[in-house]
Amino acid sequence: MELDPIGIFHCKETYPYDAARQGTVSQDNSGYIELLPGKNYEQAIEDLEGFSHIWLIYQFHKNETWKPKVMPPRGDQKRGVFATRAPYRPNPIGMSCVRLGKIDGRKIEVFDHDLLDQTPILDIKPYLPYADSFPDATQGWLEDAAGETWLVEITDNASGQLEFLESRGIDTLRGFLNQQLSHEPTNTKKKRVTNLENTHWELSYRTWRIEFEVNEVETSLTIVRIYSGYSEEDIDDGKDPYKDKEIHRVYSVFYQT
Repeated sequence: MELDPIGIFHCKETYPYDAARQGTVSQDNSGYIELLPGKNYEQAIEDLEGFSHIWLIYQFHKNETWKPKVMPPRGDQKRGVFATRAPYRPNPIGMSCVRLGKIDGRKIEVFDHDLLDQTPILDIKPYLPYADSFPDATQGWLEDAAGETWLVEITDNASGQLEFLESRGIDTLRGFLNQQLSHEPTNTKKKRVTNLENTHWELSYRTWRIEFEVNEVETSLTIVRIYSGYSEEDIDDGKDPYKDKEIHRVYSVFYQT
C-alpha cells in the first residue's frame, strides 16, 4: 500500500510535547493545511465550506516505532495501544476532528487541533453530527481514569514573564502549561516535574523552568515564575546546541533569575 500526502500541515507546535492531548483542550490553537499544487485539489475541496468541523487523516511523521502497550496521559497503568490514541502505532496514522476556518485556494485554516508542524495530511472528510456523534457512547477504561481537573492560575509576575517570552517567539509555552498542569501536575512518572520544597514544584520545558505551587485541598495550583534552565556557567561556555542562549541572556536583563 502506498499513500501519497495531499498536503502539509503548518502550525507553531513543533515538538511532540507541544501537541495537545486532544484538539478540544488545545487552547484554541490554529494552523493550516497547504494542499499540494498541480493535483486539482482546488476542485476536491469545493463545497467544503459550510461544514463547521472536518476530519483530518494524517501521518505521525515523528514516530518510527510502535509499542503494543503505552502509558496514556490519564490513568496509572499501561494500556493496549489500540485502546488509546497514542501515536506509537503499527501504521503511523492519526485522525483528528478540527474546527474549520477559512479556505483560500489551496490553504485550509483550522482551529482546535492536536497536530505538529510539517505533518503530512493524507485525507480530509467532513464531520457529520448525525453519523459521527454518539452521545450515549461509553469510554472504556477512561470511565474510571478521568481524574480531577486542576485549576491553573498564574501570578502577575509570571504572566509578564510569559508574555515576554511569547513576544520573542516562544508561543507554545502557555498551551503546554495548561495541558501539563491541569491533570496530575505532580506525577513524576509522566511529567518532567521535580519537588522543590513542600508545596513548590518545578516543571521543565525545553531549556526553561517553571515554578508552581500546589493547593491539594482546593485542587488548584499557581504558576509563580519562569526562569532559565541554564546556569551562569552554561550561559557563558560558548556552546549553544539549542540555539537559544541569546534569548536567555536578554531575559536575564529583564528578570533576575
